[in-house]
Amino acid sequence: MSQENQPFNTERVREARFGALVPFIVFMVFYLGLSLLAHDFYKVPMPLAFLVASAVSMFLDHKEKLVNKVEVYAHGMGEANIMLMCLIFILSGAFATIAKGMGAVDAAVVIARNLIPSSLMVIGMFLVSCFISLAIGTSCGTIAALTPIAVGLVEPLGIKPTIMLGAVVGGAMFGDNLSMISDTTIAATRTQGVQMRDKFLANLKIVLPAVLVTLGVYLSQINKAPGEFEGSLESIAFKHILLVLPYILILICALCGLNVMLLLFSGTLLAFIIGCINGSLDFWSGMDMIGKGALGMSETLIVAILAGGLLKVIRYNGGIDYIMKVLEKPIHNSKLCELGVMLLVSFVNLFTANNTVAIVIAGPIAKTLSDRYGCSPKRIASILDAASCVVQGLIPYGAQILIAVGLSNEAGVKVSSLQLLGAMYYPMLLALSLIAGIVLARPPKKNA
Repeated sequence: MSQENQPFNTERVREARFGALVPFIVFMVFYLGLSLLAHDFYKVPMPLAFLVASAVSMFLDHKEKLVNKVEVYAHGMGEANIMLMCLIFILSGAFATIAKGMGAVDAAVVIARNLIPSSLMVIGMFLVSCFISLAIGTSCGTIAALTPIAVGLVEPLGIKPTIMLGAVVGGAMFGDNLSMISDTTIAATRTQGVQMRDKFLANLKIVLPAVLVTLGVYLSQINKAPGEFEGSLESIAFKHILLVLPYILILICALCGLNVMLLLFSGTLLAFIIGCINGSLDFWSGMDMIGKGALGMSETLIVAILAGGLLKVIRYNGGIDYIMKVLEKPIHNSKLCELGVMLLVSFVNLFTANNTVAIVIAGPIAKTLSDRYGCSPKRIASILDAASCVVQGLIPYGAQILIAVGLSNEAGVKVSSLQLLGAMYYPMLLALSLIAGIVLARPPKKNA
């Protein structure tokens, strides 16, 4: 076979170079710059920003054929992780819409009003999100299930939507970081060769200060919201329990280890059946709600697909390798090694928008560095996981924030990704706790 007829290798990575990062810089300047200039983050559609950056990426390498560069981009758009993410978006949109249409959200609001004091609703939502995500091991599934409930509580309680959504996403990132069945935990422990229990205990020392301070922040904001519902408080009845069965099903099945996509599909089906039985919707209106819910996540899907293509081109042109080489140069002791690992996985996560993928990419390099400088493997595993969850909870194009914002906007509560970042207290405090834990830690004892 001649060289011209050989298939193009889209997995080949070029020599590390800074120029590969130009498209992402263009994206940040275009989206953030124009939004700040207009004082309105809705003026610049995020899909447009990714299209502009993607177009720039096609002009970087003049020696490579355009058709080959487009093929690399297309492979990034169609990567398994991106497609699975999109499927979760579709199912979460369908589930949220049908659940709201058959009355599950209103019933959940009634139950929450009776069980949690109004003044402590944000704290309660944060803790519920923490425990659910810890149990089911997925932040996306937790956010998809809780966001409709949280949004339903915003107007009657007079709470800022960003504060409530920040509590949900922050709690979900807590569980994503610590859960024994989380993809990030599995990736971190496997790449470092440690037991999950050891990593969990090491990780717990890092996250506890962040959790406690986050609760303190929410307590300090109690007086900033009315905190009381208008009118009489409706009591919990059997119909409310029946209507929230889709949420209960998701939680129980998740504890049994069911896949998050199967969870959302099962919840959507159960919500449809219950709605038809109790008369809140008929067959055709239920079908219409499911379809509209899936279509309502279209912008989120477009962003995820375009981001996958752009990040693939950046990786192909050596952008990720360039970041890795820069971070490795100043390391010469165990403490700097831990800081380097934190920065390494953070930067990789910044350009991959997937914390599990970031750990898989950075994990082997972190293992080599930790062995060389005598770092504790369980600490490296916990640093990998915690740092990736910090970044994943603070990037406006990450799946977690996109799901929360998409479902909130679908419910009529308009919030932008960048507006939500200001209320992401837990990821911010986790970052500070992680840095303090590395800087203030005692150096490990050297082995003989």
